[in-house]
Amino acid sequence: MVFRNPGFLFLLLVLLPMIAGYFWKLRQSDASMQISSTRYFAGFPKTRRLYLRHVPFIFRLLTVIMLIIVIARPQISNAVSNKTTEGIDIMLAIDVSGSMLAKDFTPNRIEAAKNVAAEFINSRPNDNIGLVIFASQAFTLCPLTTNHAALLNLLKTVNFGEINDGTAIGVGLATAINRLRNSKVKSKVIILLTDGSNNTGDIAPLTAAEIAKTYGIRVYTIGVGTRGLAPMPVMTPFGLQYQNMQVDIDEGTLQQIATMTNGQYFRATDTERLHEIYHDIDQLEKNKMHVKEFYHNQDDYMLFALLALLFMTMELVLRYTILRKIP
Repeated sequence: MVFRNPGFLFLLLVLLPMIAGYFWKLRQSDASMQISSTRYFAGFPKTRRLYLRHVPFIFRLLTVIMLIIVIARPQISNAVSNKTTEGIDIMLAIDVSGSMLAKDFTPNRIEAAKNVAAEFINSRPNDNIGLVIFASQAFTLCPLTTNHAALLNLLKTVNFGEINDGTAIGVGLATAINRLRNSKVKSKVIILLTDGSNNTGDIAPLTAAEIAKTYGIRVYTIGVGTRGLAPMPVMTPFGLQYQNMQVDIDEGTLQQIATMTNGQYFRATDTERLHEIYHDIDQLEKNKMHVKEFYHNQDDYMLFALLALLFMTMELVLRYTILRKIP
């Protein structure tokens, strides 16, 4: 049920002064008599008038409520909707090498990447999404799933140290491809995020890109890191320290991967730009959706009007019969 004029429901606030006025009137009309003892009245039976004295006012309140609902025009809404969606299979491939602890993002690159990826996942409830992490090696942390709650819980656990340090971009990309190659959907996407250049692994990044192209997988690549110097983690005899070092991203290779697979390359120099990039990808990879909707609203106030009439009649009957005042 919906209301055609819901603004009139605010008139229900009128009931508050009505109730306050009623109790004020009762208080002002109380009669008193001084007697030495009330024990002689203890056995007197209570009349029906005593039990029913508040009922007419209750009926009046109910009458007002029903009339306000009638004015608000309650309606029954019948809606028919036909919707077809074509989901997209998306694998996130995130670099978890030591350089991802750099603090040119807030609080660091890896945490910023996780936070923005979580928002991206929440914005795409109809898609199968999976997660691959890579450093010197790669493994699938979560296969393709629509259980985004489980995926998000696994994403929270991602951190540096789970894999030996290094940056195997080709292996990370190939692992994500392996999870998508048997997918039957028309649109298959990998979002690969890294802050360095390929320095280990048995698969070259461009070789992996060729494989992705063969399977019709589109790859969006994101280079993460400010331009110039950034506070990088360095292991010293005194523990992990941060030193300003030159940011080295192999943008040429990332650009080639994106071009070969009909994707795009993006450079994220801060957290805000990373948000914008994921938003851009979200807009580029929208579900195909066809919706046909039909609405029919029918007034349904008759019941409330009849109840208002009934409550008003019952109030009048009580006031002029059992609760009639003697002049």
